[in-house]
Amino acid sequence: MLKLSRYLFVLSSTFLLAIYMPIVSSADTKNIIANEKYGKKEGSLEFLSGELTTPSSKNEEDILYQYIDSQKHIFHLGDHSAKDSFRILKKENDIDGTTVIRLQQMYQGLPVWGSTQVAHITNEGVLTILSGAVASHLDDTLPVLQQNVSFQQAIEIVNKHLHSSAQYVAPPTSELVIYRKGQKPYYAYHVHAAVLSPKPISYDYFIDPNTGNILDQLDVSHALQHETNIQGSPATGTGKDSFGNIRTLQLLKEKDQYQFVDMTRGQGIYTYDAENQGTEADTSLLPGVLVTNQTNEFLSTTSRAAVDAHVFAGTVYDYYKKVHKRNSYDNSGAKIVSTVRFGQQYENAFWSPELRQMVYGDGDESTRSFTASIDVVGHEITHAVTDSTSKLLYQDESGALNEALSDIFGTLVEYYQGEHSNYLIGEDLFIQPDKAVRSLSDPTQYGDPDHYSKRYTGEDQSKFVHTNSGIVNKAAYLLAEGGQHFDTQVIGIGKEKMGDIFYRANTKYFTASTTFSQAKASCIQSAADLYGADAAEVQSIKQAFDAVGIE
Repeated sequence: MLKLSRYLFVLSSTFLLAIYMPIVSSADTKNIIANEKYGKKEGSLEFLSGELTTPSSKNEEDILYQYIDSQKHIFHLGDHSAKDSFRILKKENDIDGTTVIRLQQMYQGLPVWGSTQVAHITNEGVLTILSGAVASHLDDTLPVLQQNVSFQQAIEIVNKHLHSSAQYVAPPTSELVIYRKGQKPYYAYHVHAAVLSPKPISYDYFIDPNTGNILDQLDVSHALQHETNIQGSPATGTGKDSFGNIRTLQLLKEKDQYQFVDMTRGQGIYTYDAENQGTEADTSLLPGVLVTNQTNEFLSTTSRAAVDAHVFAGTVYDYYKKVHKRNSYDNSGAKIVSTVRFGQQYENAFWSPELRQMVYGDGDESTRSFTASIDVVGHEITHAVTDSTSKLLYQDESGALNEALSDIFGTLVEYYQGEHSNYLIGEDLFIQPDKAVRSLSDPTQYGDPDHYSKRYTGEDQSKFVHTNSGIVNKAAYLLAEGGQHFDTQVIGIGKEKMGDIFYRANTKYFTASTTFSQAKASCIQSAADLYGADAAEVQSIKQAFDAVGIE
């Protein structure tokens, strides 16, 4: 979500832009930069790199677990073994032969909310990277679990807090987790509640199982799922976009109907129309009505938002496929589903990580449809990429980093398209010229900080993530274009390389709770992977983050 004066924009996942670059060496350690980063808040280790182990023929899990067990004094796991303290979420092979393992920290069988890690092990069996802070000293700091409140009672507490008028997308769910508020850990029920009306919004609640108190309420975004089996044969057509330009459309023809279904990309791009319903509608109205016509020409004003969404979603898909070899946001060809004209004068757009679709409002008298700006569509789909990879939490610095990534790659998608490209976000939404949502080149132009010393430190999480994203946005701009910022001179490396580095960092190094400092270390190592440890690009990364005060 983005904020500009009175406008709130939930701009989520977008495909990252960059020229696809080969890794410079094959699964060896010569480009691993020895680094040891500790978080400012808790002082815990959040990024460790180097030749952490010697070559081994053991399987990757054993190499990783044995290393963690040998370093218990660093991770402060008490008497708990590595196998008991971490669950493997995913294993994948990097293009250089390295095995990338994603972990979830556990405590007595319960997940530690937001505590995920990434490990890299070479094909010689050397552990080289361990990224992601570990919640430590849990034996000493957790309160006794009494569980006076049941799972169902936790859901009822949330129902009461949201009021009886709330209409759910799906029934709320509840699970017991370890949740850290500040530096203090709690047992907590995590209750997820996705609400459609009176306005679409999604919350993660954390309820104390001993007292029933609400420990935290986090605002996250949701969407709706498309399961319809649509048949037909591929066809092409034309349509007018929000500016009256004629666009070529990839369609599906079934009998005498042309449908907004593009089967030339992955498992398809589907575009629906909510017909300005949804503010107080029930969930059965979503994803809405598939956009269709008896001819292959879509020229009416009511179809312009759909033309934007359909064409731009295809461009975002193409960007990720061509530049990063990524097949849709999940890298498995997932459907890209959009609903346009949601609600009446709805000034927003959002991506649902659970139900996997984009929803766009029409805006009001001062804005166009929220599909009119390709960087907004790119921003939303990039949130989907992040949800499929690093899963950055939408709070604190990880949430600001999440927003910044979507801004960065929304911008790169706009440059990939090549029409009126710039470093502004959402400028095509506004009828009045010279307005935008945010700026990467000058975040202060729209009230966002351009240096860590100017960051927002208040309690409003929505403001925190949308405002502080400007710090990373500025670093990305400096990395691409170069320039002097405060007292630091940055040598630019170009937009393509900047995109390559951030894409690799997000997909291979970032974890759920990545801080700005950890992001810097991850980008440095990503640059070393791509261009070599001694490359000029590595120095430019350091300069760009230094320039915005990120240590």
